[in-house]
Amino acid sequence: MSASAQAVLKIDKTTHNFGNFDENQLVSCVFSFTNTGDKPLVIQQALATCGCTVPQFTKEPIKPGAKGEIKITYNGKGKYPGHFKKAITIRSNASNSLVRIYVEGNMTSK
Repeated sequence: MSASAQAVLKIDKTTHNFGNFDENQLVSCVFSFTNTGDKPLVIQQALATCGCTVPQFTKEPIKPGAKGEIKITYNGKGKYPGHFKKAITIRSNASNSLVRIYVEGNMTSK
């Protein structure tokens, strides 16, 4: 009996550390992922835990074996300085339909 075709979301790394940066500085990073399944992968949603963290993601289906990207931008202006860690939940049609990635860093004030 064969299993039905499924997309599988494999993220290269699940946490990015921005290190130290000034509160007036926008910081961004890119999370790369691969569809290791045998069905096209569709990212349906990427939800951040607050409005200071903005995800942008590939809207087109990712073919089996192909790569995609999720860009995260953090804007800490007006937030409390210091260490932070924010979660972004990725929802997709993959067998692992909910995946979390994280950004963290240490924001300093001038």
